[in-house]
Amino acid sequence: MDHVRLAAVADLRLTNVPRHVDVDDGGVLTVVEGGNNVAFRIARVFTLHAPIGAIRGMHAHRRCTQFMICPQGEVKISCEDAVEQKTFLLDRNDVGLLIPPSIWISEEFRRDKSLLVVVCDRPYEADDYIRDYGEFRTWRNERNARTEGNSIL
Repeated sequence: MDHVRLAAVADLRLTNVPRHVDVDDGGVLTVVEGGNNVAFRIARVFTLHAPIGAIRGMHAHRRCTQFMICPQGEVKISCEDAVEQKTFLLDRNDVGLLIPPSIWISEEFRRDKSLLVVVCDRPYEADDYIRDYGEFRTWRNERNARTEGNSIL
């Protein structure tokens, strides 16, 4: 990762994904495709649901890119790059957030029965996680100094 430029929170954006409504029965199909509206090959998908007010995440990844979408309810995603913070609200099933490696994230579940779907470009790797905020800031600052703060996005 030392040769890769780090992501910056300023570069994060919400992304629309295709949503198809069946006029006959009112059903809705939302499509998330690796290599198309998700800019990577999908290696893992998992879901999170938690009670209202629960905070999940609270970590960063060294190598894993994630795409998050909330098909039900409302989840607030807080992102930080050790310099800047930005918050995103996922509350529609056709809008997702691409989170590159090196961004500290937390997810706050804001409605009953909220569901967060997370699509990853890597399988689970315990050593990819930075779970201590102080360690994250040190890790980012060391790499920022080496790469002069350039962004990978």
